[in-house]
Amino acid sequence: MEPFRLSICQMMVKNNKKENLQKAEFMIRKAVSDVNSQIVVLPEIFNSPYSIECMEKTAEEEGGITTRMLSSLAKELKITLIGGSIAEKADGKIYNTSYTYNTIGKCIGKHRKIHLFDVDIKNGVRFMESDLLSAGNKVTVFDTAYGKVGIAICFDMRFPELIRLMALQQARIIIVPAAFNTTTGPAHWHETIKMRAVDNQVYFVAASPARNEEAEYHAYGHSTICDPWGTVLASTDEKESIVTTEILPDRVDSIRNQLPLLKLRRTDIYNLETFKTKK
Repeated sequence: MEPFRLSICQMMVKNNKKENLQKAEFMIRKAVSDVNSQIVVLPEIFNSPYSIECMEKTAEEEGGITTRMLSSLAKELKITLIGGSIAEKADGKIYNTSYTYNTIGKCIGKHRKIHLFDVDIKNGVRFMESDLLSAGNKVTVFDTAYGKVGIAICFDMRFPELIRLMALQQARIIIVPAAFNTTTGPAHWHETIKMRAVDNQVYFVAASPARNEEAEYHAYGHSTICDPWGTVLASTDEKESIVTTEILPDRVDSIRNQLPLLKLRRTDIYNLETFKTKK
């Protein structure tokens, strides 16, 4: 498979949905025009500040203004567009949902955040997504022109079982729209990205918003793309920027052949009940 370019749009999110959509469109177009990216990725909750109040106010159904824009841009620019995530209204509930569109504007992937960010960190951040959001219940892996892609959202990436399931479903790239904060980010962001890439021998793409110091929630930023060997191919700081790298699909197979972690798993002893019996 031929190499291709992937870009993350680390955009500044403000308390104005219309302006956020305009900024997203501007950065998507720039990623395509400046470096001819074929996959473009937006961050988590890119059309609204990351707060319960704002997400409730800006939530929309599939087919609303945000998803129409994403579909239209993907078709016009002939790209695969991972639309970060938005607050999605469905069946009387609200989900944190990521939509992916292909080069004809068709939705080819939809992931609802599985693990809700309910944390209370001493001397740090307190956030309860479950005060508003419902959890998804499906592992999301789908076909693209560039191979199988897995999508998770932010807190999902902390759960190695989920990412491993994606790798076992043949995902070669795992993309995570995310918004770690200035407490959890410096502690865990870079290490988690690297180890999920290494453990599963995949390209791991983590897309954050830029840090808005005027917002209630301060995103860590530092959007990063890591290869299957754990090499950081591209990264940035907390400021608004576009992060781009070339993806070499054959590198996944090369690394998996040299260091066959997935083939050498001992599934016969990983079962907890088997372990208890052997003890």
